[in-house]
Amino acid sequence: MAVGGVGGVGAVGGVNMSQLAELYRRQVADAQPAGPAGPAGTAGTGQATGTAARGADFAGAVGQSLSDLGNLDRTAADKAVKAATGDLTDIHDYVIAATQAQMATELTTTVRNKALDAFNEIMRMPL
Repeated sequence: MAVGGVGGVGAVGGVNMSQLAELYRRQVADAQPAGPAGPAGTAGTGQATGTAARGADFAGAVGQSLSDLGNLDRTAADKAVKAATGDLTDIHDYVIAATQAQMATELTTTVRNKALDAFNEIMRMPL
């Protein structure tokens, strides 16, 4: 079985998934309101705070998923190198790791595409 030339499965254009996840977390943290006060210093209703909390939870879930995807990719790449150099005793370990990374990448891409489709639909709505 030729393993030469096998690269990272989840690496898209050389993007480091951990850096992407951290960038996303920072952007969400910057977008959240500074305090409980609403516009023009009025007291917030609590709904905005709840929405911000749900947004932070979602951002954390997305960030964690991207980190997990990066970890799966690194594991598959490490096992590919070990298989190519003969250090991997069971080739099934590499096949399983590569398949997990591939499935996670496909799931992430599908979720991204669905999110973009939803955003585009919202942008097409009349005012």
